[in-house]
Amino acid sequence: MSKDKVNIQISAEYTLAVRAIKQAILESRYRAARLVNKEMLALYYWVGNYVSVHSRVDAWNTNAIAVISKMLQQELPGLTGFSETNIKNMRIFYEAWSPVLNRQTTSADLNNTLNINEMLNRQITSADLSDDDLDCFLKVGFSIHREIIRKTTTIDERLFYIRHSAKEFWSCEQVKYHLAEGLYKKQGAIQQTNFESTISEPDFKKQALQSFKDEYMLDFINIEDAEQIDEREIEQSIVLNVKNFIMAFGQDFSFIGNQYRLEVAGKEFVVDLLFFSRRLRSLVAFELKRGEFKPEYTGKMNFYLAALDRYVRLPDENPSIGIILCKSKNEEIVELSFSDTSKPMGVATYRTTKDLPENLRSALPDIEQLKKLMDNGKGSQQ
Repeated sequence: MSKDKVNIQISAEYTLAVRAIKQAILESRYRAARLVNKEMLALYYWVGNYVSVHSRVDAWNTNAIAVISKMLQQELPGLTGFSETNIKNMRIFYEAWSPVLNRQTTSADLNNTLNINEMLNRQITSADLSDDDLDCFLKVGFSIHREIIRKTTTIDERLFYIRHSAKEFWSCEQVKYHLAEGLYKKQGAIQQTNFESTISEPDFKKQALQSFKDEYMLDFINIEDAEQIDEREIEQSIVLNVKNFIMAFGQDFSFIGNQYRLEVAGKEFVVDLLFFSRRLRSLVAFELKRGEFKPEYTGKMNFYLAALDRYVRLPDENPSIGIILCKSKNEEIVELSFSDTSKPMGVATYRTTKDLPENLRSALPDIEQLKKLMDNGKGSQQ
């Protein structure tokens, strides 16, 4: 083997080694940061509990928190994060989340030094949040929690931003931006469903509401006028871009098939698109409509879901859910259509890039440009 070839081989091995070690370092740092964040949130939650009980119930003097902050600085020179303002933020943090997290601790317990270590070591837990939501809660930094609490009013709204922050690694500035634009109201939980009357299990109902949006941006459907073509063409566009479709709904969805055939009493019926949600542990059927929602769509979907539950659903899975995707809907018509349904379903709308204003459309690269960008990106990594 020539000297040049040996050098090339060594160089390639070194490159692989650097990549492997770099990845291990980054993952280790990430795990360490998560542990530190969990400890910090637990500490701030405990301090918030302590200050809340004594200032609200035991009626400390009005300047008590300012005095305590200064005394802490004297006791622990160089201490950061315990200014008067931040201690008040810890109290707000505790009071905002205590209804769904660890129950309130009394002033007697807080003043008992034997209990302090036990309470600090106690993990933040919740009987009211799903394991996934609690995990997201513990991943998000205190500054982001503070911003979310300031700008939201309900637990569901807070959890919406917390999930996005944890799973999409939003910075505090990104969180501020999405709070300011009201992302929850624009893309929050699906608004029109019959889940309240058809799903009895509370946690499943909550997760179902959180798993679907009210409107979806399906920008990979390259159709000039969706109202002038057959639904099968829309369906085919989705099938060809099924990864993008799944990403529009979330990574927990797995594609089972399109034109999924159901046989009932010797007759064949077809579901446009069938998915399985790992988070919901439920089959999810999608019916695609090119125009405005019509009342008869709910009867058809109700039948499909009944058939899926009887012939396809496994014993350990939750009831099947149906989503009717339309270009537009009248809320009153949808509401009346749900009045006599027995299976859980919702109605959502979708948009494509053709629906965007011209100034926004022109700012987006077309498909060919995107392919070139992706190809160039692959080349630079090799």
